[in-house]
Amino acid sequence: MKKFLLFLLTAAMLLAMTACNGDSSTGATATPAAGGQTSAGGSIKIGGTGPLTGGAAIYGQAARNGAQIAVDEINALGGIQFELQYQDDEHDAEKAVNAYNTLKDWGMQISLGSVTSTPCVATSVENNADRIFALTPSASAVAVTEGKNNVFQMCFADPNQGTASAQYINDQKLGTKIAVIYKNDDVYSSGIYETFSSKAAELGLDVVSTTTFTEDSQQDFSVQLADAKNNGADLIFLPMYYTPASLIFQQAKSMDYSPKYFGVDGMDGILTLEGFNAELAEGVMLLTPFNADSTDTRTVNFVAKYNDAFSEVPNQFAADGYDCIYAIYAAVKAGNITSAMSASEMCEILVKQFTTTSFNGLTGDNVTWGANGQVSKSPKGMIIENGAYVGMD
Repeated sequence: MKKFLLFLLTAAMLLAMTACNGDSSTGATATPAAGGQTSAGGSIKIGGTGPLTGGAAIYGQAARNGAQIAVDEINALGGIQFELQYQDDEHDAEKAVNAYNTLKDWGMQISLGSVTSTPCVATSVENNADRIFALTPSASAVAVTEGKNNVFQMCFADPNQGTASAQYINDQKLGTKIAVIYKNDDVYSSGIYETFSSKAAELGLDVVSTTTFTEDSQQDFSVQLADAKNNGADLIFLPMYYTPASLIFQQAKSMDYSPKYFGVDGMDGILTLEGFNAELAEGVMLLTPFNADSTDTRTVNFVAKYNDAFSEVPNQFAADGYDCIYAIYAAVKAGNITSAMSASEMCEILVKQFTTTSFNGLTGDNVTWGANGQVSKSPKGMIIENGAYVGMD
């Protein structure tokens, strides 16, 4: 009897040790060679990189937060389950690639690419080589998708933003003499400027001043503003992110120069920039696909959830992140994708779904994608009034 009890005790201990150590065939997520990632845990792993710290952190944090709200909503439905992880790339291309590799080691099966354009140009090369499908919320450079049939954009591509901005300024008669200040060492800013310039010439807009700056010179805009002022510009087009724009607003006021300002989606988020006097942005106009003041049910619910979770009104980048997850969810359902599939298997199904179906989201209805990965949807004109974004259309 004692020997039998000893046998049972030993067997129980061995069973417990096996359970604790796990079985390599069914336990932790497998991470085979590039493009072959699978998830054995039942959740599809979605990864993205973005600036979670540093000067562009508002963009990365907003995209991540919006995406996480969508993941939580979808997971609460039961059925398809997502697991989301974002890595900080500090708006730096090299760090973005390192962050991407961390996500690949984690077992990423679907990618949200990178939040900003320069890092996303670098990580999109990796997405394409590894055959991991990517849908970036807000990296708008043409080079992000160019030559890569598995990389898509939720945001407008730079050429579309430049063309649409010139058309909007012309149609709304927002300025008689236009100045442009853009960042010539940034693919986002220079890409938008090039198509804006071409469309402005076609429309006959009177562009009286065009000046540039670089990463190393974006603290002092006195020369650029003086040129615009001396040439009588009553509207300045700013195809740039909000950080340099905030300095332009401050320095223009110190010069007693108060033109109208028109920006693009990179301007969204300026009202939550730490230490910025929001009164300086009063009257600033921009094109964006998302209006937090919209009264449709989807937007109202999203804004309420976002405000409850993060104590601020969501910007376009948050809405883009949210829409990315739901667009992926719709494609996963339609394509009968399961977590047991490899990343490369998912990739081919998702490419087919995104190029043959439409999507309704916070940032647009009947959204479609071309084979080049660029999105088709309508922008909205916004103006900042009393510290809030208000629709102009």
